Amino acid sequence: MDFLFDVSGLAGDEDDFSTSKKDVLKYLKIIGVDTRFISYTPEKIYINNLRFSRFSRKKEATFNRQYPEIEVVRNKLFQKICAKSSKHLALEIEPNSRILMPEDNFLVELLMEPYTRKYGAKLVYEGDYDLAVNPLILDDQVNNVFEGIFKGEGLNLTKREGEIYPLVSVSLDWINSFLKMDGHDPIECENKDELAHSFSEFLDDVAPQYKDNVVSASVFISEKLNSQ
Repeated sequence: MDFLFDVSGLAGDEDDFSTSKKDVLKYLKIIGVDTRFISYTPEKIYINNLRFSRFSRKKEATFNRQYPEIEVVRNKLFQKICAKSSKHLALEIEPNSRILMPEDNFLVELLMEPYTRKYGAKLVYEGDYDLAVNPLILDDQVNNVFEGIFKGEGLNLTKREGEIYPLVSVSLDWINSFLKMDGHDPIECENKDELAHSFSEFLDDVAPQYKDNVVSASVFISEKLNSQ
């Protein structure tokens, strides 16, 4: 059931709400939006989880009467990316952690911003920190595995102590599709090993869903080997 309140009751207080982040989030809370499930930017509000955010169309209309210059983004692909990402982050982030962010990574910024409200995390760009964000994506993790196998090094899974990986389950395809829809430049894979990359391209044609299976199998085998 949608949140019910008297919009006219806010009308007299419209001047009390500035365009600051604090006031925008405050207004969203007043109209019944759970801000732990949205990502804030000064120009756009991105819905991470439509159900949990409770950001209905009626609330969007109410919000845009107060903030007509801020767009509400209901991108289903972004919501899928958030769902993939949250499965890792929910297990890796401790409350009130100081998290070192990478420079100039728009998607990572969007994914991490709600955790300042979910877990009271503080996003930092220098100085002391508890965890560091590694922007490794699914395609690079898969290519790392293939590279390790082809070079006889075994399963080369990237997993370092003190790092978190918000994009490790998100494919380059999804990332660039979302970035294009949102008006941003695409990114490229970091792993440039020619043989690993060629093998990945071959599997893309014959088994498009293979990437998650490769990583899951590699994690399972690694854990079994380490437990022996």
